[in-house]
Amino acid sequence: MLAVAGLGIGVANAAEPQKDVFKGKLFPPNVILEHQTELELSKAQFTDIRAAVVAVQAGVAEHEWDMREAYQALMLELDKTPIDEARVLEHANMALLAENQVKKKQMAMLVRLKNLLTAEQIRYLETIYTQ
Repeated sequence: MLAVAGLGIGVANAAEPQKDVFKGKLFPPNVILEHQTELELSKAQFTDIRAAVVAVQAGVAEHEWDMREAYQALMLELDKTPIDEARVLEHANMALLAENQVKKKQMAMLVRLKNLLTAEQIRYLETIYTQ
């Protein structure tokens, strides 16, 4: 299902490899937690990071269901002959809107996580990404 959404991106960027535009600017929770000893995360930071991750997971789940439902409807439309372009675009739009909501929630979480870190911790994580 999600392959349909990724297909356009993959085809559009086939000539150049995709890169993480936020690399070294925002840090995923797994990277922060992998380096929690080196970062000397406080108990409060650890607790707040965990809470942010749990909150985003709960919020994302609903949008993922919406996205899955929209992609299923889209695939059913694509099986028809002739294909109703307006209906396909309607379902694609619904799927992309749900996907956008997921990405917004993930972005908000990454910003929240960075704001929980000290300047020294951020510098340490930045050095990991420049190696």
